[in-house]
Amino acid sequence: MENKPKPPQNYLALSIISTLFCCQIFGIISIIYAAQVNSKYIAGDYIGAESASNNAKIWGFLSVGIGLLTILVIFIIYGAVIFAAISNGEF
Repeated sequence: MENKPKPPQNYLALSIISTLFCCQIFGIISIIYAAQVNSKYIAGDYIGAESASNNAKIWGFLSVGIGLLTILVIFIIYGAVIFAAISNGEF
């Protein structure tokens, strides 16, 4: 009997949430890798499943990071515009 390693986490929930709310391009890449994890594990490609899991995690967190950074930049820009308008008495 073959000793199978524990299946790696597929990070599909992270991938879907990051696609919907953060950076869609990186989130889609994360979904693609997350979808490969279970099929590779079932096929016996344990190293490939672990690699796909790591890639899904990296792309998912990268998507969340880019999304949060974008929101932060937007708040800074709007804050600067509002501050400039208040300073000039145009608000």
